[in-house]
Parts: sequence; C-alpha cells; structure tokens
Amino acid sequence: MRVALVHYWLVGMRGGEKVLESLCEMFPDADIFTHVYVPDRISDTIRRHKVTTTMIARLPFAHRMYQSYLPLMPLALEQIDLRNYDLVISSESGPAKGVLTRPDALHVCYCHTPMRYIWNMYQDYRDGASRPMRAVIPFLAHRLRNWDYSSAARVDYFIANSRTVAERINKYYRRPASVVHPPVDLGTFSTTRRDVEADDFYLVAGQLIRYKRVDLAIEACRALGRRLVVIGNGGEHDELARGAGPLVQFLGRVDDHTLRSYYARCRALLFTGEEDFGIVPLEAMACGRPVIAYGRGGATETVVNGLTGLLFHEQRVASLVDAIRQFEAMEKGFDPARIAAHAARFSKDEFRRQFLARLEIAMEEHVPRLSPPTEAWMGRQRTVAMPLPASAPLAAD
Repeated sequence: MRVALVHYWLVGMRGGEKVLESLCEMFPDADIFTHVYVPDRISDTIRRHKVTTTMIARLPFAHRMYQSYLPLMPLALEQIDLRNYDLVISSESGPAKGVLTRPDALHVCYCHTPMRYIWNMYQDYRDGASRPMRAVIPFLAHRLRNWDYSSAARVDYFIANSRTVAERINKYYRRPASVVHPPVDLGTFSTTRRDVEADDFYLVAGQLIRYKRVDLAIEACRALGRRLVVIGNGGEHDELARGAGPLVQFLGRVDDHTLRSYYARCRALLFTGEEDFGIVPLEAMACGRPVIAYGRGGATETVVNGLTGLLFHEQRVASLVDAIRQFEAMEKGFDPARIAAHAARFSKDEFRRQFLARLEIAMEEHVPRLSPPTEAWMGRQRTVAMPLPASAPLAAD
C-alpha cells in the first residue's frame, strides 16, 4: 500500500514537525507533500523521504514569506496528484487537509488545531496586523474559512492532538475526533534532577510571539524580584528585551543539550500561553521539573495540579504572581521522579501505539471500499497496534 504524508510547511523542527518525524518512522516508504521545504532546517529522518513541494515554493521569497501566500494554499493543495496513494495522512495546523484523494483511498487527518488565525485566534491576529492588512484580512479570512470548513468533509477520520483541539474540530467542522497526544522525545529530555540541584531561576522556553504571553512571566518575576531565563527567538524578542530589566536573561535559540541543562536546573518552567497541546512543559517534566502553567488549553491535559506543577487561571500578572508564591510555599513537596514518570506517558512509543490503534479503527470503518492489498496491510498492522486501555479517550465528548 502506498502512503502519502501531507504537512503544511517544512521550515523548522517544531511540535508539528516532530509528529511528522514520528509518522516517517512509522511509514518509512511514505512520500511527503508540503508547500515549502527548507532541507537544512529539517531532521535527517524527514530528509530521507521523497519530499514534493506545491506551487507555493516557486513563488518569490517563499522560504521566508510563506505565510503571506496563505490565500493561495487551498488552490496549491488541490493540484497535488494523490491518485497513486491508498492511505493519505495529513498533518494539519495550516492548510494541509484539503487535498483531493481517490474515492477508495483513506484520508486520516492528524490535527494540531484548526487554523487558529481564522478561527479561535482570528481577532488577535487581525488586531496585531498592520493597518493596510487589517482592512484586507476580513475578506481573505472569510473565503479561507469557508474553504477550510468545506474541506473538512474530504477527511475520512480525524485525530486530534488534545481534547482541546478535538473540541475545536467539533465546534468549527462539526466532526468527531479521536485524541492521540503528540510524542515527546524522552530520550533527549530525560530526568537528571536527582543528580542536579535546582538553581535560583525560573525558565521560559519557546517561540517569543504574542500569544505565548512571555510578557506575563517577565512582569511577574520582576514584581517578585526573581531571576528568569528566556530561551527562544521570535518577533517579540526585541520588545520583550527592552523592558525586561537586569534579572531577565535572554539566551536565544540553544541546542538540545543546553536546553536540557536549563530544564534540569530551573526551579520551575513558566508556561503562560494558551496552547493547543504544548510539548515544552512535558520536556521540562521529563527532566523532573515542575511547571507553572496557564490553566487553559493543552496544559490542562499534561500538568497535574499539585503533583507535576500548578495551574493559574487568569492571564494576568497578579494571577501568575500568586501562583509563583504558592509554588514556593510548597516547592519541596514536588518529587522529580514522580514528575518524570508522569511525562513518560507521552513517549514516542505511546504515540505510535495509540496512533496505530486509531488507524486500525479508521481502516475497519473504511474496509468495504478498500482494495485487497490494503486489507492485507491492515491485517499486518493488527499485530503491531496493541489494544488501548479502557481509560483512553476514543472521541471528543
């Protein structure tokens, strides 16, 4: 059976690309289709596959300005020829699921989130745009929103990366979705906390962009007189750095070894944005460190209040300050080994097991239309996909 993987764009190794990397390991002969591809920013695992780009890659400055071509991406997706593929797996958070497949092919969409810039965060993106773009965005977003909704009907089976995203799929597409949490590379981010004493600083890691609300972490630490280390780059870097003060250190992008070292030595990770899922908190927990997170979105599915960290419930400096004070009052009660054991539930092996189990369900529902070679392949996969525990969610409520 021929397998195609469709990913929105390949310009760096973030959470979505780590999922694609795991899919590449599961389907080593699959071909990849994407809008834009920058090989030197992508892992060897992905580069080993045949990668085909859409017409977007041939437009001026596409490698840097690919998001400016968002209105053209639906057209570009529909030009991809997938007639030779029996199984199509789209990795969706930008336009990816709108491809056209054979009537008898199975299309499974692993959804990181419906496009946030036209759905749940539309107002934020519009307000942050330049004045000329604010006049144009409503018309472009309206057309893209209609296409995004209608193209959801081309998917046979949705898998969401969190219950939060499953709820969005149900809200915006009126489709049910199974839940399989993304994989965390526990081999890279494993607990060293038992051998390392926590240093006297808090940590923020990730992209420095508006919705991550890194400003809350900076203001809260400044109000409390606490040291803060910020790892990552992004459009908000210069603005954040200007008003940060002497207790905040910006390190920019660092390698995994350095990041692991800061995870293991921080008092706690501060996670202040509302994320679809959020892999960074689990990387910190894999190193045995607690997380103080905003209690919305994916963090509610990974941070166990009082056991692996604390949740604060308003995106305000005062709310985060109260959470840090509460954490410091009970800091010695957090057990690094228990925190790391909790993170182990989100391993790459667990992702593979649960994804194959959901894929088997999708193929069994699709089986009347499958050709004999695909049925044979499905039979082989049954020996790999183990049964799920009874507590695992199969669909959004």
